[in-house]
Amino acid sequence: MTEHVADHGFPLEDARLLVERALDEDLGTGTDVTTMATIPADQVSVAHLVARADGVVAGLPVAALVIEAVSRRLGTGPVVLEVHVEDGARVARGDHLATLAGSTRTTLVAERTVLNVLSRTSGVATHTRRWADVLEGSGAMVLDTRKTTPGMRALEKYAVRCGGGTNKRMGLYDCAMVKDNHKLAAGSLTAAIEAIREQFPEVPVQVEVTTTAEALEAVGAGARFLLCDNMSTDLLTTTVAAVRDTGETVEVEATGGLTLEVAASYAATGVDYLSVGGLTHSSPIVDIALDLDPSDD
Repeated sequence: MTEHVADHGFPLEDARLLVERALDEDLGTGTDVTTMATIPADQVSVAHLVARADGVVAGLPVAALVIEAVSRRLGTGPVVLEVHVEDGARVARGDHLATLAGSTRTTLVAERTVLNVLSRTSGVATHTRRWADVLEGSGAMVLDTRKTTPGMRALEKYAVRCGGGTNKRMGLYDCAMVKDNHKLAAGSLTAAIEAIREQFPEVPVQVEVTTTAEALEAVGAGARFLLCDNMSTDLLTTTVAAVRDTGETVEVEATGGLTLEVAASYAATGVDYLSVGGLTHSSPIVDIALDLDPSDD
């Protein structure tokens, strides 16, 4: 269920859907009134996507999708995109990420949609890279969550992979996750696990626990992935040891209120993962700009 994805695996179809929706927002049922009024139809130019801050880039394939969609919708003409760095690469302020050559109209209509997505996904990748760097060599990996921007989950989780992180479940459909409300509604932790096993026997089951006793109950009921929620490092160390002593192969995750400052100490408890919702819900963007080349004639 939970695996590190070496190949970043750009989510092409999800990106296409996002691009179309974003252009619907910008163009409505009309056009770009400023660009179409001020830029001659036959004008061509060269422009550069430029990093305005250090970071990790993710989402560059979106630029080509936006350019194609704008040209198709408005008939503004082609733009050739030359990408200079790969997704997942560290970049520095001032680095040129890509060059666009062709219709000025297409370039300027596409500009904000390209930058909105690219800055956001690069921000997620950059934030994730900080966690991955802190955890390097510890044996623990950083996980994302479902706390994603509606409509951008596939791209944001792709960005996590570009930053060296690991995806957990993609949605409610591919993994059962028993949390406090499920335990209460089902009657008990064990009852919830048994109900899932009965109706969806092939689906992996993950269980949120807050004590060592709950962890052992979950393992006894068949869970092989535990979310240890808001545990101190001492309690987590004890819980991990107790789970390992069962002899079962169980993946253990620390979750709840984790920060970069405490990441190393939580990794030292022996957990396999640190789950960080902030990778996708609180990452600041990486400032990226599109600049027309003034030397171009």
